[in-house]
Amino acid sequence: MPETYCVRLEKEYLVFSAAHFITFNGNICERLHGHNYRVRAEVQGPLDENHYVIDFIALRDALKAICDELDHHVLLPTEHPQIRVESDEREVVATFEDRRWVFPRGDCILLPVANTTAERLAQYIGQRLLDDLFQRSETRPNLLRVGVDENFGQWADCEMRG
Repeated sequence: MPETYCVRLEKEYLVFSAAHFITFNGNICERLHGHNYRVRAEVQGPLDENHYVIDFIALRDALKAICDELDHHVLLPTEHPQIRVESDEREVVATFEDRRWVFPRGDCILLPVANTTAERLAQYIGQRLLDDLFQRSETRPNLLRVGVDENFGQWADCEMRG
């Protein structure tokens, strides 16, 4: 039976601060608020020719770059069935029922997710990380698990097969 190994990356600088709001129970929409998110990643797979699952430095740099992109932005979902997000080069307008938010375009990250929950942020970061690692090394891990903590101890994890 082949061996499987696991590496984990959880560093104090894998963080980002961002604003968001989510909807739940159909038509309840939170107020705009922010979190100091923390991110971790776990990669499982066999050892490569270098005798490791993945290069820690490549994993660290890719994850740090994603966190830096999200840092100090408003995160808005573009695939939400009830939140409408429209943007041009100057501004972003988000609407939900009778509520409306207007932000400078440079302050927003438009995410291809249905809701900006910690779970969907973990999914987004995980997919970005898989794509980035593939571009760097043309390999995909057997399993990638990304965790997003939105409130010191409230983690959401997303597992993806490579």
